[in-house]
Amino acid sequence: MALDGAFLSTIKTELEQYLGSRIDRIHQPSREEIIIVLRWKGGSGRLLLSANADNARIHFTNHPPENPKVPPMFCMLLRKHLGSGKLVAVRQLEMDRVLYLDFETTNELGDTVVMTIAVEIMGRHSNIIVINQEGKILDAIKRVDASMSGVRMILPNLTYTIPPLQDKKNLLVSTNDELIQALNEQPNGELSKMLLRTIQGISPILSREMAFYTTGGTELRRDDLTGQQTARLRQCFDNIRDILTHNRTKFTVLLDQGKPKDFSFLPIAQYGGFLEAKLFDSASSLLDYFYVERDRVARMKQRSHDLLKMLLNTSERISRKLEIQRNELEHSMNRDEYRLFGDLINANLYRIQKGETRVTLENYYDDNKPVTILLDPMLTPAQNAQRYYSDYKKAITAEKMLTGLLEQSEQELAYIDSVFDTVSRTSTDQEIAEIREELMEQGYLKNTRRNAKHAKPLPPLKYQSTDGFTILCGRNNKQNDRLTLKEAKNYDLWCHTKNIPGSHVIILSDGKEIPDSTIEQACILAAYHSKARESRLVPVDYTLVKYVKKPNGAKPGMVIFTNQQTAYVNPSAELEQELKQ
Repeated sequence: MALDGAFLSTIKTELEQYLGSRIDRIHQPSREEIIIVLRWKGGSGRLLLSANADNARIHFTNHPPENPKVPPMFCMLLRKHLGSGKLVAVRQLEMDRVLYLDFETTNELGDTVVMTIAVEIMGRHSNIIVINQEGKILDAIKRVDASMSGVRMILPNLTYTIPPLQDKKNLLVSTNDELIQALNEQPNGELSKMLLRTIQGISPILSREMAFYTTGGTELRRDDLTGQQTARLRQCFDNIRDILTHNRTKFTVLLDQGKPKDFSFLPIAQYGGFLEAKLFDSASSLLDYFYVERDRVARMKQRSHDLLKMLLNTSERISRKLEIQRNELEHSMNRDEYRLFGDLINANLYRIQKGETRVTLENYYDDNKPVTILLDPMLTPAQNAQRYYSDYKKAITAEKMLTGLLEQSEQELAYIDSVFDTVSRTSTDQEIAEIREELMEQGYLKNTRRNAKHAKPLPPLKYQSTDGFTILCGRNNKQNDRLTLKEAKNYDLWCHTKNIPGSHVIILSDGKEIPDSTIEQACILAAYHSKARESRLVPVDYTLVKYVKKPNGAKPGMVIFTNQQTAYVNPSAELEQELKQ
């Protein structure tokens, strides 16, 4: 979602706590981002200002990007005019997505002046503008000339004008009667969309939440509201006004399968239990997590894309090869027919003439039923018989070879599917690097860095059951092998999804009897770290580590096991987070 005016007002409230702080340093890590290091009594913080169209925002950050060796011109201008300026005021343009930071500083003549940084958060029109005391633009991180906009130019020495305001009501200053009247003046439509068109500074998620609170979850049009529902809408206005004016915020990020989907300054009920809610102490910590995590997920998706594409192509190639081998094996099953034809031709050589293309003979093995046999007209009858005997021998050899080849191809396909599943669940660059290294060792990728130093392998994921037992989970196939075959002891418990690609999960017994509750939790973790993460009632096999073996020549992560039992569990992201260490 985009950062809306209501959430921006919570950022304003947070920044007001640091009035009087001074600028320590200014950096410009990228073309559309500024980092201002503020220092106050007892501490400091990095204030991030971004005018990027996809993630325009302002907040304190603990994840500053790397700065270029040579600062850009806009950064130099900020250093020149703001220097060690003191933050004296934070202003918001009504409830719009514009925030003004006023800094008291000294100009070249030694006079005290107030310089303003306007942070305009408006999608592709987002900007960071430096304004002097006379209201003139010194410069902007994005200059806008007449060819780019006929409404509002942003160029040095022009007078700064505020962005055009929409004809909407400010929730903080408008009464409930004024808001209801403005809502009634709109054409009738769905309540959530009408709220979005009527109230300034609210985003779609907030308008939907207001409609959800009003109607109890049923999407109604404005004219369908009952008197009781209209009263609830008024109460909703009061609640949000109270939250923003008295700082009763509950900063919430909504996660979809662990990936950030949306955020707000209040609890969100409209999704029910379909999305996970994660709470934060401040607006800055929420925004810092949301955008860093979203960028990380996007970056991981981009970096794993080529691997996933290669694995998909490899899987399709192996599947085609398997189909050909199965057809050839099915064809070889007709070998007894070839021997029969050879026997019948040999028994009736005197009845067959060279040049015939087919002959019908009595099958003395089956009550003399007539059998039609195709012949090669270029061969003699005896040569045709020998050809069928030769096909019979080839079919026997083919069956022996194809049985082994089919098994190899099926194991290779299972291995590729397991790597594909692992890549789709990666969360760090090092996990991707380890999988690339594994694929290089197996010959699926070219080794382009033969002399490069290998990074220290990542440790397995570590959990603790509610009974106090340590549970370890492999991140990739090589780690699965190391964890199961080298690190685990004979009487530890091994878990893995039944016939489904996934991670090896080990419960460390430490010589104690493992309770059923811990086994169930380990099986849930095994289901969660598998291809069946989105499924329900996933079968998970578990057995003692001493019953798990690796066949000679098997691919990484491939094992055989005996004496197993099977549990059926539902994967749970909540339990995974609860047990994770």
